[in-house]
Amino acid sequence: MSNTYLYLLFALLAGAMMPTQATVNGKMASVLQSPILAAFVSFLVGTIALFVYALLSGETLSTLADAKNAPPIAWIGGILGAFFVAAAVILVPRLGVAMTFSSIIAGQMLVTLVIDHFGLLGVPVKEISLARVGGILLITAGVILIRRY
Repeated sequence: MSNTYLYLLFALLAGAMMPTQATVNGKMASVLQSPILAAFVSFLVGTIALFVYALLSGETLSTLADAKNAPPIAWIGGILGAFFVAAAVILVPRLGVAMTFSSIIAGQMLVTLVIDHFGLLGVPVKEISLARVGGILLITAGVILIRRY
């Protein structure tokens, strides 16, 4: 199996984690009676897990000091992640897992087209094409079908 297939499998596995994470975070939200505190606990546990993994894998923690040299835009990743996790915890009980994540995927695809088309954030330019817009329309149709049925 080539590395590409392994990466695609890894991406599918990562994608499978998102609705699972939102669902278990919803359980935490019901215990804490707060989706925001549930998202906080999720990030706290994730931070601890990443720290332990970094230690066990031999990462050089001294390079963390280099983060001060990162451009300001690089610092918003945590804010974006916190928004995503909190939004998913809030939306899943109200919309259901399928509707929440089909809508999230539609939003992701729309933004990826814009980022690729204009080469935003330093990614290589990949212009919008009719086929790519067709893909967005198919995803949107999927969202409509999930909502309706």
